Parts: sequence; structure tokens; C-alpha cells
Amino acid sequence: DVQLVESGGGSVQAGGSLRLSCAASGSTSAHSCMGWVRQAPGKEREGVAFVYFGGGRTYYADSVKGRFTISQDKAYDMVYLQMDSLKPVDTGMYYCAAGGVICEGTFYLGCYRFWGQGTQVTVS
Repeated sequence: DVQLVESGGGSVQAGGSLRLSCAASGSTSAHSCMGWVRQAPGKEREGVAFVYFGGGRTYYADSVKGRFTISQDKAYDMVYLQMDSLKPVDTGMYYCAAGGVICEGTFYLGCYRFWGQGTQVTVS
């Protein structure tokens, strides 16, 4: 199994920045792909950004391209999400998600077996 712990959420004004962190522990092969999924109030979860640990390739939802940056620290099994130029529509609960290598490049959330508890991001 894989355990995921997020941190770094908070409240910020529009145009501001936040950095989310996710620490992974457990089976390395089970979290070859990691990323961030968010859920706004009353809406379904949507994939935001993912990274494949093997090659460092990154994938972004169109709504965050150019504003968010996902990065990894393989040595410490960490994934980060730098969020700049935040907008009120970015408000929501942000979850760290992890899956195996088969998940590379996919925004199909069913591929990701492991989830963190979430961290709240509020943009006003």
C-alpha cells in the first residue's frame, strides 16, 4: 500500500500563490505516477496535474496550464504543486493521488488507487 499526506493549503487572494506538498510512503512501484486532483463545492473531482516519476514527464489540465507547476523529489518521494496566478475558480479540496506506471498520462481518476486526505485551497 501507499500512504499519502498533503500539506500547504490555505487561503489566498486572487493572483496569489500557494505551494502544495505530498509525501508518499510505501510501495515505490505502486506510486510511479502521482499528481493532484481537486474538487470544488458541488462539483466532481477533476485531475489537475500529474507526473511520472520514471521520466519526469508532466501532464496538466488545460485550465491550469501556464499557472501551475508540478514537480517531484524522487529521493524523498515528494510531489509538489506550485500554484501561481490563482483564481477563485481554483477553490476546492486538493487531493494527492498515486497510481502505477499504467497511469502515466491519464486523467482517468479510477486509475489512481491511493489518495490522501486532502488539503483545502480557498481563493477569494
